[in-house]
Order: sequence, then C-alpha cells, then structure tokens
Amino acid sequence: MTVTAKVYLVGAGPGDPDLLTVKALRLLQQAKVVVYDRLVSREILQLIPAGTKQVYVGKVSGKHHMDQDAINKLLLILTKTGGEVIRLKGGDPFTFGRGSEEAQFLVRHGVDYEVVPGITAAAACSAYAGIPLTHRGVARSVQFVVGHCKADEPLDHDWHGLASSENTLVFYMGLANVREIRNELVAAGMSAEMPVALIENGTLRSQRALITTLNDLPKTVTSELVRTPAMIIIGRVVDFATELAWFGLSTDEQYEDQYSANESKQAGV
Repeated sequence: MTVTAKVYLVGAGPGDPDLLTVKALRLLQQAKVVVYDRLVSREILQLIPAGTKQVYVGKVSGKHHMDQDAINKLLLILTKTGGEVIRLKGGDPFTFGRGSEEAQFLVRHGVDYEVVPGITAAAACSAYAGIPLTHRGVARSVQFVVGHCKADEPLDHDWHGLASSENTLVFYMGLANVREIRNELVAAGMSAEMPVALIENGTLRSQRALITTLNDLPKTVTSELVRTPAMIIIGRVVDFATELAWFGLSTDEQYEDQYSANESKQAGV
C-alpha cells in the first residue's frame, strides 16, 4: 500500500500553548516528525509526544541554523518516506513566516500540503498588553509592517502612507531598526509624541510591555535592554494599555487598577 506524503504548515501562535488551535494540537499529538522554528515556545514543544522526531531549523537575523533553501529540501526529503510532516512555525505561517515560500516549493515538487493558521503575534501580543488594534473614533485601520530588509538594507516603505494618526502600526522584527523607524515616521508627519508599545515575549509568563513615545523609542530599547522577540506597536490605541492591561494581574488587581484609573479621570488628574 502506498502512503501519500503530506506537509502541514502549522501556526504555533505567539507562544502561549492555550492559544494553539484545536487542529494544530491534534496534528502535533499524532505527528511522526515535527520541523520547528526558533519562536515555537518550549511549552508548545512539550505537547509533542515522546518519540516523535523533532528537527530544529531556527533562524535568527544573521545567524541561520539552516537557511530557507535547506529547509525546503529537508521537507522534501522527509516526505519521501511517506506519511505526514508537521512544519511548525511561530505565529501564523502566512504572516511574515515564509510559509508561502515553502508552499510554493512543495507545489512545484508535487507534494500535497495544507495550511493550519495560527494566531499572529500582532493580534496576540497587543491583546495580552491590553491594546486594541482598532477602536471606534481612535484607529480605523491597522497595518502589519516588516521592520527589516535583507542584508541590512534601508527600510523601503511608504512612510507617508503609514504616518496617519488614525492608523495603528505593528512592526515585526523591527528592534534593530527603531531609530530608522522613528526618524522616517516623524519626517513623514507623525507626531514625535505618538504612543508606542514594546512587547517582549508576548503571551508568555516572561512578557514585558513597555510604553514610550515615538521620539523616545530608540532610547527606551537601549535603556531597558529590550530583546527579541519583541513587537512594536505605534498609534493612539497604545494609550488604552494603562486601563486595559490584564495579563499577569489577578482579578482583584485588575479591578483596583481600573478603579484607580477611573478615579483619576474623574478628578481631572
């Protein structure tokens, strides 16, 4: 009997294992081989049954354990034995995850594949920091923006298009270019006092959310020793974090913080 090979491009979400989709969890628990990225959390890897072959192919900017061509070829080799291969990627496979590149390679080599979407870091990290990406009367649009280019080339964005005060910007992989991001947005007309959130290790117990301004963004990254993975959220919606931040707080602490914020507003503080 011939076993048909298939690759599942599975989104692991931002790190919190409770945010895995039901389908992703089911596939992981029946997997024979899992090829996983650097941003897949340890807690999620612990859900993979003992005895399942795990292959690490993580990439850090400038330091690739395995480059993309090698990953593509590895997937092809693994399918030769038949059965299912789980390609586990942090966040969502088709949102800055190179999932579409891998899908193209598989299609061109006649390999069956399926995409299992995951919660992308922009949605999850903002929610865990108490920041709505859109809010009536405050932000009418949201844009996901890549924060780096190949070979450290300057960022090539429509900065004037990004600089609207009614827009929320979420920069992925932008930590090394915060000075360029700040300078370009201010030059395009965005206020230097625009609120900015830096969310490090979003959705994990080690999450850290720092609130600053566009002008002070580079200084905050340096002084607070912010490390990857970290999302950068820019826009007026960041102000909601003061009132709506909930992650890591007990129910009583959430109530007390919200009560104090409301009292301050009523007193005009």
